[in-house]
Amino acid sequence: MISEVAGSEPQRHPTVGVNHAGLVLGLLLGGFHLLWALLVASGAAQPVMDFIFWLHFIRPVYVIEGFEPLRAAGLVLLTATIGYAIGSSFALLWNHLHRAQR
Repeated sequence: MISEVAGSEPQRHPTVGVNHAGLVLGLLLGGFHLLWALLVASGAAQPVMDFIFWLHFIRPVYVIEGFEPLRAAGLVLLTATIGYAIGSSFALLWNHLHRAQR
């Protein structure tokens, strides 16, 4: 797609690397869940959740369970995989839509 602004040269929208976008979003989502797993392992997750709920005017009703390494690894792996799939899908869609507008 070419965009023109008054007094400037036309600009092309670059394509997005499908693998790169997938890795970025996969690492972001997996990283957030890794931090959550570390909070659970340290015992700090319950006070953090209670505080976040309190800030949002919500009475805390959830209880954080004890840490399980295998479950934590599954959480991080699953969310990273979902992030990769979403990031790759958005990159494919972006590239397809902008290729069609040329």
